Amino acid sequence: MSEEQFTNISMVVCLTGLIVFMGFIVWDLGKKSGAGKFGTFVLFLVLGFGVFGFVFKEVLVNFLMHK
Repeated sequence: MSEEQFTNISMVVCLTGLIVFMGFIVWDLGKKSGAGKFGTFVLFLVLGFGVFGFVFKEVLVNFLMHK
């Protein structure tokens, strides 16, 4: 396994773990703050936009590099 392959695999694994952990933090924050269902939904929606932006950037960069 080359260093590049290891880096790519570890980035995917670590970022997935970080995103899952951030989801747990947002869920816990919504529960402890008494945000209710709608407030928790809004918190997850905002987190989802951040994750979507990161994934979209990666897809766009890969698309433009292979063009």
